[in-house]
Amino acid sequence: MSNENIEEKKTAEGQKEGKQKRSFRELSREYSFVWSFVLLVIIGAAINPNFFTWNNISNLFVQGSMVGLIALAMTMVIGAGLIDISVGSQVAIIGGFGINVLNATGSVFVMLLFCLAFGMVIGVLNGLMVAKGKMPPMVATLATMSACRAIVNYYGSGGPFTVDRDIYQSFRLLATGGIPIGDSKIPYLMIIFIVAYFIFDAIMKHTRLGKHIWAVGSNEKSARLSGINVDGVKIACYVFTGAMCGLAALIYASRMPAVAAASAANGWEMDAIASVAIGGTSMSGGRGKMTGTFLGVLMFKIISNILTAADVSSYLNGAISAAIIVVAVLLQNFQGRK
Repeated sequence: MSNENIEEKKTAEGQKEGKQKRSFRELSREYSFVWSFVLLVIIGAAINPNFFTWNNISNLFVQGSMVGLIALAMTMVIGAGLIDISVGSQVAIIGGFGINVLNATGSVFVMLLFCLAFGMVIGVLNGLMVAKGKMPPMVATLATMSACRAIVNYYGSGGPFTVDRDIYQSFRLLATGGIPIGDSKIPYLMIIFIVAYFIFDAIMKHTRLGKHIWAVGSNEKSARLSGINVDGVKIACYVFTGAMCGLAALIYASRMPAVAAASAANGWEMDAIASVAIGGTSMSGGRGKMTGTFLGVLMFKIISNILTAADVSSYLNGAISAAIIVVAVLLQNFQGRK
C-alpha cells in the first residue's frame, strides 16, 4: 500500500473518530436530564431505604401530578419563546369558582367542563394580549396573575371555598382512589399525569402544531416568513396551559377540603418553570423535550424528598426552585457558547 493510501486511510479514520466523539457529546448534552435523573435516584435511594417501594414511587407521581400537568403545557409556552407566570393564580380562581359549580350542581363532570372552559378562556386572553396586543409575555401574564388572585380573593372574602360535606366524600376519590392491583393500587392521579405526558409528547413530536412551536421559539421572524401562523401558535400554547390549569384546579380541589383564595397554588409557576428548566428545555425557546419535563417534575419531587429527609424546611422550596432555574439557564448558556 502506498504512503498516499495510508495517509488517506488515517485521515478517514480520524474523521470517523472525531464524528463519533461529537455525536457522543451531542447525545450527552441532549439527554443530560437522564443522567441527572439517574444521579438523583441513586442519592434518593441512598438516603431513603424505602425509595424503591411502590408506595414511595406512586407518591412521587401523585405529588407531582398537579404541577406536572401545568409543566407539560408550560413546555409548549417556553418552547415557543414565551412565559406564563399566572398559572398559580389561575388554579386558585378556577378551583374556587369550580367548587361553587360543584356545590350548585353536585356533578363532578360539570365541574370538569367548567374548569377546562374557564382555563381555556384565560389562556385565550393571555394569548391575545401577547400575540395581538404585542405585550411582553411577562407583563401580560403578570397582569393576569394579579387580576385572578384579586378576583378570587374578592369573591371568597379572602377565605376558603369549601366543598359541601355531602359531596366531598365521593369527590375526594379522584385524589385518593386508584385501580387496585393485588395489595396495591395505581393512583388515578398517576394515571392522569402519565396519559397527559403521552398526549403532549405526541403533539410536540408528531403534529404540525408541535413543529411550529419549536420553529417560533427558535426564530419567530423566520417562522412568520415561512408561512407559520405565529399568532395562532402563541394563542394555542396559552390555551393548552389554561386547560391544564383547569384540570390541576379540579385535582387540587379534590385533594384539599377547601381552596384558600389567598394561598392556593402559591409558587406553582416557579415549580412548573423549574421542572421545565431542569428537564433541559431551552429557556429562550426552540429546543426541548417533553420527556425531559416529565422527568424534571419527578426530579423536582425527588429533590424535595431528599431535602425533607435531610430535615430542610419546606419554606425554602421557593428558593430551591429559583436556584434550579438559575443553574439550568447558566448551564444552557455555557453549553451554547461551547
